[in-house]
Amino acid sequence: MADPYNSGIPSTAAPQLNDSMVTTAFELPGYRVARNLGVVRGITVRSRSIVGNFLGGIQTIFGGNITIYTELCEQAREETYRDMARHARQLGANAIIGMRYDATDVMTGLTEVLCYGTAVVVEPVR
Repeated sequence: MADPYNSGIPSTAAPQLNDSMVTTAFELPGYRVARNLGVVRGITVRSRSIVGNFLGGIQTIFGGNITIYTELCEQAREETYRDMARHARQLGANAIIGMRYDATDVMTGLTEVLCYGTAVVVEPVR
């Protein structure tokens, strides 16, 4: 199966998309949406290893932040965010609006993490 995020020929004329141009809001102050390129997403399914589950179980006994799971969640969010941004760049976007995360348990021990938003081309307001 082809990778939907890395297939095709990358556009050399694509505008730059950086973290400051990604927002959970539906507008970017100082910019207007010139074109809507559609929904973009990044997805990953993650599980913790047996050793990770064991260590996480020990941490739950003592309470507080379960760092091994926190790290797993953050890694999954970073990966899906990066894939979403790559998808938007391939479409020629220079911004993403309405960005959201979602997580769903696929089965016991497996979690799907989704990052999605609307890829747009924005122009500075004059």
